[in-house]
Amino acid sequence: MSVMMHIKKCILEDVYDLQDVSYKTFYETFKDQNSQENMTAYLEKAFTIEQLEKELSNTSSQQGLGKHLFNKAVEIATTFNKKKIWLGVWEKNKNAIAFYKKQGFVQIGSHSFYMGDEEQIDLIMVKTLFL
Repeated sequence: MSVMMHIKKCILEDVYDLQDVSYKTFYETFKDQNSQENMTAYLEKAFTIEQLEKELSNTSSQQGLGKHLFNKAVEIATTFNKKKIWLGVWEKNKNAIAFYKKQGFVQIGSHSFYMGDEEQIDLIMVKTLFL
């Protein structure tokens, strides 16, 4: 069985669909590791229409879906002659960390990330691109 995917860049008119997908995917991914109160607080802050519109208006922002879109991000960075790409990933998201390491990312630091009132740690990871 093959799956046909059509991927298009989100535009401002897609903001409500983006908000819906963002809420659902973030909640499903992290609900078991966080309190309901902190999840609600974070979702209501991070995925407001205003915040998503701001991100969609940023010409440097791109959205992603797993390995396929990871490859697209590398392609875009290469097009702009970027030597490195970076990301932040929750230290407890072991599957994502393993995926990123397999893609050639290395940890270079960390920073605090707040889920509601709970401080969590995001690992900062970088991948060097070979142009």
